[in-house]
Amino acid sequence: MRNGLERLVGLIVLGLTGAAAVLLWLAVARSDVPRGDERGGVLFGAWRVLYDTQAPTLRILEIAISVSLLCAAGLAYLEHRIITNARRSTNPHGTPLAPRVVMDETRGRFDGEVTVTVLVPAHNEEASLGATLTSLAQQQPPPQRVVVVADNCTDRTVEVARAHGAEVFESVDNTHKKGGALNQALRHLLPGQGENDVVMVMDADTMLDQGFLASAVRRFTDDRGLMAVGGVFYGEDGHGLIGQFQRNEYIRYARELRRRRGKVFVLTGTASLFRPRALRTVAEQRGHTIPGRNGDVYDTAALTEDNELTIALKSLGALTISPAECTVVTELMPSWRLLWHQRLRWQRGALENLGAYGVTPQTFRYWAQQLAIGYGVFALWAYFLLLVVMLFASSHWIWFTFWIGLGVIFMVERLVTVWRGGWAARLVSMAIFPELFFDAFLQLAYVKGVLDISLGRTAGWTHVQREATQADRTEGAA
Repeated sequence: MRNGLERLVGLIVLGLTGAAAVLLWLAVARSDVPRGDERGGVLFGAWRVLYDTQAPTLRILEIAISVSLLCAAGLAYLEHRIITNARRSTNPHGTPLAPRVVMDETRGRFDGEVTVTVLVPAHNEEASLGATLTSLAQQQPPPQRVVVVADNCTDRTVEVARAHGAEVFESVDNTHKKGGALNQALRHLLPGQGENDVVMVMDADTMLDQGFLASAVRRFTDDRGLMAVGGVFYGEDGHGLIGQFQRNEYIRYARELRRRRGKVFVLTGTASLFRPRALRTVAEQRGHTIPGRNGDVYDTAALTEDNELTIALKSLGALTISPAECTVVTELMPSWRLLWHQRLRWQRGALENLGAYGVTPQTFRYWAQQLAIGYGVFALWAYFLLLVVMLFASSHWIWFTFWIGLGVIFMVERLVTVWRGGWAARLVSMAIFPELFFDAFLQLAYVKGVLDISLGRTAGWTHVQREATQADRTEGAA
């Protein structure tokens, strides 16, 4: 661990969210409810319990709504101020990638047309690599160079890459997974890149939608201060109900990005483009103003290298964006076991990143996000618990008009936010409870991540490998 906060970050998140949940519970418990509005029951024939059949008082509703609106408005205001200050910064030492710093340095200078060099990190990806490279070749205009970064491959990844006309860079003695392989490739690539020769990093299980590169190039051409463009990802077809859950989740994430006008949460590893200046500056500042080993673009100690690189760029003042038109289709986890490993790694990595960077203006939003997830854990599982208590304590089913009304509002919200996903997405969202149980599953991964980092358990990195079809093998041999 690089600082003491990394071990404590899980305890801090759990402590703050638990305290907030307890305070809310006490506030509701102390509200004035007439004794006649309470009903009694017996739970499992052993404990006498009371449950309220009335809606919360108007005073409680007013307080709850006011607190929610104040928190949302406060967070939005602080985020706006932080972004505005970063964009206006003229400090080349503290924020060397701030738009004003970059534009002052490059004013009156033409560095040529924007070009794109694509790096595709791949570890045994012969099954999906062909489709990825095909989607790149179909872009208008296509990238100037495509380099497959083959990392410790034991299958036909290299052959498939060359069959599609891609260059191949093979890592040497790499023990640091994707980040380590990319660091080796970038050490060779970056010295020869000009100011406008942007570098795109794209997962080997991703397919670009038409117009992705054209839109990204246009963004870099129009704004010299822009340092990175991230993709907006959607889930591939298939994989039954678990696949639909993930597609719904990604559709909602994309919708939120559109509403935020492209303000980036994470420069996703599915497909993101960077100016060489941004990557060189990150490498130079590692070990000084940001965590990591000096000279490395990617921090190999981070489980979620994409999230960490996003925080690093923001910490250096970089302007980043995820335009709505830059969409990609990415791989989904086909089983609950693989989904568990993926989300546990994401969650553990996010917490480690916060521990490494501490509480700064640039990480404030990420801390708030983790606290919100933690509070959601208490809220959802308390709901499940109280639902069970009511079912076993009551001799007959009771319809609560107020909660039915809230449930209808919740259902409408779930439906509207996945409307673009088609009828399958809408039907799953309208059922409500399947997605609630999916959320509960993700929350268990969150809790496991918090406990693991708090107890100092060693984190793992799980690689998902698809089986190559006969068509893939034939294509690689061609």
